[in-house]
Amino acid sequence: MGDDLGDEWWKNEGNSDASEAEGETEQEHQPTEKTKTKPEKRKRVTEEAVKAKKKKKNNEQKAHVTPPKTVTEDEKSAKPKRKRKKKKTITDVLASSEPKPGCPADLQALATQYFSDKRSVIEQEELKLQNSCFLSSNDLTHSLSSYLKQVCPKWAKIQKQHTAKSSVVLLIVCSSALRTIELIKQLTTFKGEAKALKLFAKHIKVEEQVKLLQKGVTHIGVGTPGRISALIEKDGLNLQALKYLILDWNWRDQKLRRMVDIPEIKVDFMKLLENGILAGCKEDRVKIGLF
Repeated sequence: MGDDLGDEWWKNEGNSDASEAEGETEQEHQPTEKTKTKPEKRKRVTEEAVKAKKKKKNNEQKAHVTPPKTVTEDEKSAKPKRKRKKKKTITDVLASSEPKPGCPADLQALATQYFSDKRSVIEQEELKLQNSCFLSSNDLTHSLSSYLKQVCPKWAKIQKQHTAKSSVVLLIVCSSALRTIELIKQLTTFKGEAKALKLFAKHIKVEEQVKLLQKGVTHIGVGTPGRISALIEKDGLNLQALKYLILDWNWRDQKLRRMVDIPEIKVDFMKLLENGILAGCKEDRVKIGLF
């Protein structure tokens, strides 16, 4: 047996055992590939889990946050507009108040307000009229005929004495053509044999009215301030014979506006006062009545 294994079999056996022991020791001290990669793999798995968790959290936050709503043009137009506070109009004010008859102070205040930025202080003083320039005002109880009978008691005599053409003795100023026709109808019981002429711009040329005034004697003129001013400027109407200027002051249209409440009529009216009316009042030739 010893011959078969050789003399040094025991040595080899010891060496093999020793090498095996050394191999086992080295294996114990040197980590295997598996033990080396485990922490790294665990680390990677942990990082990926954290990233996935963060990503999930971000997605959840995005899902909860509502994006800003974009407003389309249709939605903008559909939005209810902010209501502005409505300003009170003349109609609103007058509808809630009782009508009051006009008086000379009303006309004086109107003239002062209108000319405040157009005339100097001295010129404004010259435009003021004395109380003696005014007839008694209508107290809202009179018709036109009854009012004229009150303020012009000697009308029959005055109309007979008037013989000049292109002039009138009585001038009634109102706001519109329709109102002119209405007032002429109301004159029936007052005018007697006096001739009345319509003086407005609707459907009647100024040249035609000039011819009518030149053709014969006219006692009463009824019309709008714009057309009357145009006739005066064209020398178609002379104010030398004028004695009474009656203003249709208290009458109101469908919007409850007086003649002087309508801007364009107001401008024409103030122009008419400047075209000889105020001068006639200063000379005590013309009397003003507020009907």
